[in-house]
Amino acid sequence: LPIDGTPAYGRLVRELVFGQDRADSADTVTVQTPGGTGALRVAADFIANHFPDARIWLPDPTWANHPKIFEAARVPCLSYRYYNSEAKGLDAPGMLEALQQTEKGDVVLLHACCHNPSGVDLDADTWQAAGKLLADRGALALVDFAYQGFGDGLEQDAAGLRLFCEQVPEMFVATSYSKNFGLYQDRVGALTVVTGSADRAETVLSQLKICVRTSFSNPPAHGSALVTCILSDEGLRADWRAELTQMRERINGMRQTLVEGLQRHGGSQDFSFITRQKGMFSFSGLDPKQVERLREEHAVYIVGSGRINVAGVTPDNVDALCRAVVSVL
Repeated sequence: LPIDGTPAYGRLVRELVFGQDRADSADTVTVQTPGGTGALRVAADFIANHFPDARIWLPDPTWANHPKIFEAARVPCLSYRYYNSEAKGLDAPGMLEALQQTEKGDVVLLHACCHNPSGVDLDADTWQAAGKLLADRGALALVDFAYQGFGDGLEQDAAGLRLFCEQVPEMFVATSYSKNFGLYQDRVGALTVVTGSADRAETVLSQLKICVRTSFSNPPAHGSALVTCILSDEGLRADWRAELTQMRERINGMRQTLVEGLQRHGGSQDFSFITRQKGMFSFSGLDPKQVERLREEHAVYIVGSGRINVAGVTPDNVDALCRAVVSVL
């Protein structure tokens, strides 16, 4: 494939992310990458090369690989408040207050939807407020969009990002199709950059190609060909959307079943926050000692933060999981 992947794939990526109107926008460019991680690393290398004084601001908490990717590219990492552990929800005031400390040229990483690990997403007002704040301060945004379709739907999950894009002249978007196309082993992703002008877009694309060439040379063909085939065929696209809806509804249904099971097995706490979270992951509220007891006493393995992969909960194992969790509360 070409260094930046195929034009057809890039256009379909932009259509999914921004909608039909921006799919052909002259100020926006896309390079295909090996998964979302590859997209983040290309962005990190681009930032390191062209914004040497930039710092990347990461939400607290965030995906464990985020800081490792940027540290490997020698981009300093800072954090901003995101999750309110008491309210089991978004700390919007704390987030916006922290981002007042950003400087011109800094980059702020935002999760587009299905925040990993908390499952707590930005609301429309916070998207707009964050966009205005970053634009005023001259900071850039890098939006990690790994789970489109797993929150509320393909269009709904992109709505906040699209609102945000109206507030800022430039931004990066890292996308992954590993999960929503079931192509995890094929490493299908993309980095899209909104540059603000057609002339700047050509320059940015040439520099992105340099980052790709010195990293993985050119992207793999098979996975992106499958995505292009599915999205280019009206019938296949409809089938894919239906299957993605089925998976999203299964995960959301298991959230409800998990909450009901915890109550049924004697959990006295209010676990309703689990049903308000989006995507595959949930912050359970368990502390590291309780997580250790789950492992040692019940052979139930979750990460130390208390994050549960809700996609791994099934009707066959939910009762055993609920009994184990209640026993360590």
